[in-house]
Order: sequence, then structure tokens, then C-alpha cells
Amino acid sequence: MHLVVIGGSDAGISAALRAHELDPGVEVTLFLADDYPNFSICGLPYYLSGETPDWRDLAHRKEFPGIKVLRRHRALEIDAARRTVSVEHKGAEVATRYDKLIVATGATPVRPELAGYDLPNVFPLHTMEDSFAVHRRLQESPCESAVLIGGGYIGLEMADALTQRGLAVTLLSRTATVLPTVDAEIGLLVEEELRRHGVHVFTNVAATQIERQEASPSRVTVSDTANKTHSADLVIVAAGARPDSSLAHRAGAQLGVRDAIVVTREMRTNLPDVFAAGDCVETYHRLLRRPTYISLGTIAHKQGRVAGENAVGGDQAYPGALGTQSLKVFDLAVVGTGLRDRQAGAEGFNPLTVASSANDHKAYYPGATPLHMRMTGDLSSGRLLGAQIVGDRKAEISKRIDIVAAALFQEAQVEDLNDLDLSYTPPFSSPWDPVQIAAQAWCTKLRQSVGSQYPKTA
Repeated sequence: MHLVVIGGSDAGISAALRAHELDPGVEVTLFLADDYPNFSICGLPYYLSGETPDWRDLAHRKEFPGIKVLRRHRALEIDAARRTVSVEHKGAEVATRYDKLIVATGATPVRPELAGYDLPNVFPLHTMEDSFAVHRRLQESPCESAVLIGGGYIGLEMADALTQRGLAVTLLSRTATVLPTVDAEIGLLVEEELRRHGVHVFTNVAATQIERQEASPSRVTVSDTANKTHSADLVIVAAGARPDSSLAHRAGAQLGVRDAIVVTREMRTNLPDVFAAGDCVETYHRLLRRPTYISLGTIAHKQGRVAGENAVGGDQAYPGALGTQSLKVFDLAVVGTGLRDRQAGAEGFNPLTVASSANDHKAYYPGATPLHMRMTGDLSSGRLLGAQIVGDRKAEISKRIDIVAAALFQEAQVEDLNDLDLSYTPPFSSPWDPVQIAAQAWCTKLRQSVGSQYPKTA
């Protein structure tokens, strides 16, 4: 049996490795459009900051036993009737037959309608090649300032990275607060951290055009909707990403949310013997119990594993995602999982979100630092719906949101968090972990709101 995988990032490599692990007799061929199989795109800001000076260290793995990895082979067309994939390599086009096919083409950056986007000093940041282009610009000539267009993950991480390199950084965000994936209260704390490190933050604005400066051709000027101009040596456009689903769609694959490929929980498309996984597909949401679109490497790895197993005869179902995320911005960690208040209300829940704060460990042990938390649950049932936390990046915040994610996965009530047998020693926590203190604050607010506490669901 010949299994062909299109795409060599998280989902594609995960699928190929799982298929070979379960059935070493299957011939696995993986087509990779570039020359960088299974590199950590999430690590690009740390390469550009200089914290990971050798880009080769971003490779998750360097060997792929049992897998024929064909680099710089760009898939052009899928013929589902003939079971072939047409691939271009060094100017020649070749058709390869498959018995089973896995599409893992990932996502592609959104290109905004922005005059001056094609100027030499303007860069997206989505691929290894993009990072090399930015790195060359930083190395080849004096670079003292940068404008970042976009207040999401990439924009914030690059604000951190370029500030560490000594650049003066300006960040433009369309949204009212940066990082729109968290509540505004937490977004404001992130803005404070950015400004504390010298980043000039402008919110509720969008870039309107980029122009080369006549007096200094190596510099550009970015104009925004607030009629302000920002001069810079370097511009990075981080306007988000969309599913790269066109290859599968031309072959007849059905598209759904945000034009992502529709898949079953077994990662099957509507095309015979064609699976798909990763940033190019819809994601089953465990709380909403329906497809949505979430672009995360953790999800891509898991979906790829399911697709690879089922392509060689397995019967696994992807259990679903919660959108659990974490981010470092200078000395802060920002994390979240599940649904926010507004999302939960739009989906038919009766949400209550309660803010609280607690030290990460006992105050009498040196270095205690406050964690700011927002916990969301359902007023009608007491069910846990989500949480967000922000605080010092050394305060085990990512692992604390994982506690909430694990509870969400088991459909727990907010009150159930209090029963978890969590570890305690004064340098690391308190007898009641901050996550449990947040749960208790939520339950107190619930009693004040409805006059009683809901019994636990059996």
C-alpha cells in the first residue's frame, strides 16, 4: 500500500510517523514544498531575537525513519478519480499514484489590501524562508526601528524579539486591546507590559499604506487610520492566517468553516481514501460539539496522528480541541483555554466570568508574584467553560491552565476544581492552588447571584 502525504509540517510528519509505526510495510511518501521538514514555526521569533541563534535547532526532528521525504516537491493537483498527485520539482511535473492520501497543507498568511506591501522592507512571518528574509534585513544594514502590523500572537512575540535586539518597536492593532483571543482586562495588562519595555502601542487603528522615504530609501513610513505616520527600517505584517485548502478543494473536497476542509472526527474528507489534518481543516470543538477553526501546532500534531493511524486501517476519532494556548510577552505569560464570556453567551450558555488574583506561591517564600485569573462557568449548571491567566512567566502559568484544560476535557463543574489533589510546597504553590482559589471565587459569586450552590452533576 502506498500512502502519500502532502505537507511536511506538524500534521504531515505526525501522520507519516504514526502510519509507519503501526504498519512498517506501508510505503510512505511525503511531499514537502520547501526544504524544512517539521521545523517549529512557533520558534521563529526566538531565532530572530537571537535566543536560538542557529535556525537548525528549530527542527523538531532531523530523521524520519521509514518515510521517503521529498523536499522542494510542490503538489499541483489531486486527481481523486485516478488516485494521483501531480507534483512539480525543478521545473518538471510528475504524477504519483497513491492508495491512501493525507492532505496536510497547513495555513497561509492573510495578505491585507495594503499599498506598499511589496516594498523590500516589508515582510510576512509564516515560513522558514520568511524568517531568513527578516534575518538578512537585520544583518545586512543598520536597522534601528520596526513597525509591527497586527496585535495577535506573532505581533506580540516579534515585539518582544525585536526589542531584545535593540530596535525601537511600534505595534499597530486593529482591536481595542492587543491579543484579541483574551478578555480586554487581560489585554490591557499585556499592553502595560509592552509599554514597560518601550514598545509604542496603538490600538483601534489599522495600517492604510506603506511608502518608501525619498530622503532615506532604506526606510519606510507606515500611515494608519488615526492619521498618524510611523517611520521604520523594517515592517512585519502579521494579519493572521487562513486554511490552505485550495489544492484539496480543486479536487472536490468540501469546505466548511472559514473555507477549511470538512473532515470527520476520523479525519476523513468527502473524497474516497483521502484524509486531511492540521491547519487546513476544520477542528471539532469539545465544548461546542461542532466544527470550528483553530490553528495550533498542538492540534495539528494530534489530528495528524489520527489521520495516519486511520490511513493504515485504524479506527481512531479525534477527541476534540479546547483552543488551549500560551504566550510569552517579555516577562509575562498569558494563557487561556475553553470559552470566554462572550463566546459562551453566543453559543447558548448562561455564562458567568469572575476575576480573581492570588500569589503563585506562599508569600513568606521569596519571589511570590500575583496571578490574575478570569474563570468562566455556566450559571445554569455550574459547568466549567474556560479560564484565562496572566502573570510572571516563571510562575508555572502554562501548567496551571493545563489543569483547567484537563478538567474541561472531562466536562467538570467549576466546583470540581476544588477537589483536585494538586501538589503543594511553599516555593511552588499554596495549599489551595491559585486555580482553586479562582474556582472558589466563582462559586462565591454564583451563590451571591442565585442564592444557592448547584449540586454536582453525577
